[in-house]
Amino acid sequence: MAPRKKKNENIAPKEKPNAYIAGAGTVVDQEITETLRTNFMPYAMSIIISRAIPEIDGFKPSHRKLLYTMHLMGLQNGSTIKSANIVGRTMQLNPHGDAAIYETMVRLSEGNEALLHPYVRSKGSFGKAYSRDMAYAASRYTEAKLAPIAAELFADIDKETVEFVDNYDATMKEPTLFPVTFPSVLVNANMGIAAGMASNICPFNLREVCETTIAYIKDNDINVADTLIAPDFPVGGELLYNRAAMEEIYRTGRGSFKVRATYTYDKSQNCIDINSIPPTTTTEQIIERVVDLVKQKKITEINDIRDETDLKGLKITIDLKRGIDPDKLMKKLFKMSTLEDSFGCNFNILIANSPRVLGVKEIIEEWVAFRTECVRNRVFYNLTKAKEKLHLLKGLSKILLDIDKAIKIVRETEEEKEVVPNLMIGFGIDEVQAEYVAEIKLRHLNRQYILKRLDDVENLEKEVQDMEDILNSRRKIQGIIVKELQTVADKYGMDRKTKVVELDSFTDDADEEIVDNSPVTLFFTRDGYFKKIPTPNLRMSGEQKLKEGDEIVQTVETTNAAELLFFSSGHQVYKSKAADFADTKASILGEFIPSKLDFDEAENAIYMAVVEKYTGFMLFVFDNGRIARVPMSSYATKTNRKKLINAYCNKFTLHTVIYCECECDILLTSTNGRMMLINTTALSEKAAKDNGGIVVMTQKRGQRIFTAEKYVDGSLDKPHRFRPRNLPAAGNVKKDEDIEQMTF
Repeated sequence: MAPRKKKNENIAPKEKPNAYIAGAGTVVDQEITETLRTNFMPYAMSIIISRAIPEIDGFKPSHRKLLYTMHLMGLQNGSTIKSANIVGRTMQLNPHGDAAIYETMVRLSEGNEALLHPYVRSKGSFGKAYSRDMAYAASRYTEAKLAPIAAELFADIDKETVEFVDNYDATMKEPTLFPVTFPSVLVNANMGIAAGMASNICPFNLREVCETTIAYIKDNDINVADTLIAPDFPVGGELLYNRAAMEEIYRTGRGSFKVRATYTYDKSQNCIDINSIPPTTTTEQIIERVVDLVKQKKITEINDIRDETDLKGLKITIDLKRGIDPDKLMKKLFKMSTLEDSFGCNFNILIANSPRVLGVKEIIEEWVAFRTECVRNRVFYNLTKAKEKLHLLKGLSKILLDIDKAIKIVRETEEEKEVVPNLMIGFGIDEVQAEYVAEIKLRHLNRQYILKRLDDVENLEKEVQDMEDILNSRRKIQGIIVKELQTVADKYGMDRKTKVVELDSFTDDADEEIVDNSPVTLFFTRDGYFKKIPTPNLRMSGEQKLKEGDEIVQTVETTNAAELLFFSSGHQVYKSKAADFADTKASILGEFIPSKLDFDEAENAIYMAVVEKYTGFMLFVFDNGRIARVPMSSYATKTNRKKLINAYCNKFTLHTVIYCECECDILLTSTNGRMMLINTTALSEKAAKDNGGIVVMTQKRGQRIFTAEKYVDGSLDKPHRFRPRNLPAAGNVKKDEDIEQMTF
């Protein structure tokens, strides 16, 4: 008996739905490198090639799609049209949305002032590249057309000079590059951030770029820096120029240089007018930073700052207090704000769909090779057309021999399709020539018309010969490129907007320490807390707020320009400036110095030395009665070092640190009840910071220094009793009358 079949065993399985994915939900072990290679790398390459990095013609795909659409719309001539219309038409080539397209147009426009030579002539509010808050109007309000220089982008683009490809939906053709007649990649700034790489190309003066390219074509061994002086920014400014550093940027394609704002001083209004700023900042950022500096009391010379930018251009006005030197104030602002800023160069360009960081000469070399191919393609296209025309005219010349015969052949041919073959047979011409003859209007079948057309044969033959010579001669092609470059330089060249200033002339100014010198009072507590309070504010201050169990051990009246040296329990000194600390109030606990100055772990601040200049000396009094005297100059450094090790001797237990600006008396008291009064002139000075000093007050076993401080006149009734004749000494025992007079 056959086994019984299970229920539904013979029923065929249902077909899987369309959404079914084989292996979905299955966990598969895969190397992370393989995952990146298969999943992330294609995306990264798409960003690099199709979005972020410019190509040798100086454009990213988004730029190229917009400008080519405007070219197709005939916006090279005529009046402007609504930007929304242009944006909508561009979406046929660029599927990334109208907002992204319009932002691209804004940056390419002359109204935005982001480019030295804008490609879009604008009408309406297009914002400003140097302003964060000055937004551009919506595309339905603004208008645009191509600027005159844009004609250089499309020169002979219809003569197969560059390759065309399908757009994203294969309904149109678009160029892969523009056959631009000058190195636009160096003329207009371009910045892009891709996956794992970036590009930041600074702009150069058009005339200088053309002259440098011409010089390179004539001699490949030129020094680019001889003709290409320095970058030139549309916002102007002053470029701090160092020839060696600039040549290194030109050679490697990487590096940075500084650009600072330019200003004028209006004596009648007692104000500074800033009329150009670095390209890396905005007016709002500068104003916010200056306001912040004023609030922190790091700048006290300013009454007001405001943005007075109008149709005439950028302008930031700073109202000064009376008696302020505007040049000194600007030096301070250059150091503390983005009125002086660095521009980082990264000349990363796509060459044959591969990103490469190139030097300026290499960029010019690649552009010349690209332009050579464009000119060659154009000449070959014109040559082909000329040969085709010449071929037709040669066929026409045979008709001239017997026009009546041609008319008779056409008239006696019974079928239209036989006209061309009969003409081919009758005159010994090919099909193309016969087709051309057959299409001539009856009114043109006269001797005068044909002779007139045949006059062009000789000229065409000469043109064909010339074009063939050009294709066979690299030098002639280069001559064409040079001529075009010279034409562009003469037609569109402008004077430099960015002034080049030798960096050497700013050396002293850059090194000069300029800080606010307003009076302040500094407080330092035993537990390491610090306060800086403007001295005029102390009159209105109440009781000092301190941590429980803490007390103020140092109160120093000085200025905001003072330098501070905080000695630590770890035998180190941490250097800072009073100006680095914000002004505070008595009701505030203050800043904890070990945290503020990033002390090593378990280190505490034990003493604060306040110096205007590194004069005077430090005294380190040890428990065993030794005193080390170190000149303050030992703590001065040429560089801006924040930490010095071996600040004092670590062989003995430190009791007291005293900063002396000049010679003075020091009163020592021992735990054995003895006292000693010595003058600092008796202490030998050693430049080594960690020297152990000399024995001043001898101590027996179990005894140590109890107090050490500067002597205050009148504290002792008979101070001469405590002055030793020789060192070391044990000191004298205190008497009742001495104890009554002592203030400590």
